[in-house]
Amino acid sequence: MTNFFTHKFREKSPAEIVATIIFGAIFIAGLATLFAYVVMRLWNWLMPELFGLTAVTFWQAVGLIILFKLLLGCSGFGGKGSSKKSKHHDKKKSKTDFSKWKHYDAFWKEEGDAYFKQYVERQAQGGKAEDTNSSDTKDETEPDVL
Repeated sequence: MTNFFTHKFREKSPAEIVATIIFGAIFIAGLATLFAYVVMRLWNWLMPELFGLTAVTFWQAVGLIILFKLLLGCSGFGGKGSSKKSKHHDKKKSKTDFSKWKHYDAFWKEEGDAYFKQYVERQAQGGKAEDTNSSDTKDETEPDVL
């Protein structure tokens, strides 16, 4: 688990990785631009008529978005992420689901190879049919499977 990105990009060429990063950056910039444009259009449509305010430019709309994010916090306008109860629940859930994985690399280095060799030996001796018959009489040299 220590080499997550290496695993995800293992079969991709460097050109594909660079293209993915560039496409992601362009996509995010496009979404931000679209959002700022929508804010500008809504402001210019509603605010001058309702409150007598002046129209804003695109960059002023971007500034308004940044200002609102700073004033209201980066978690948004209060959805699921702003509740203390849901934050506690998410931490508890993620801790129970993934806390065991921090030991995976150490386990594999210490015992994984032995388990694999035993599995290969069992497959060479006759496969799964023999394993199901001998499950009642377990050999003491065989480690317990979690």
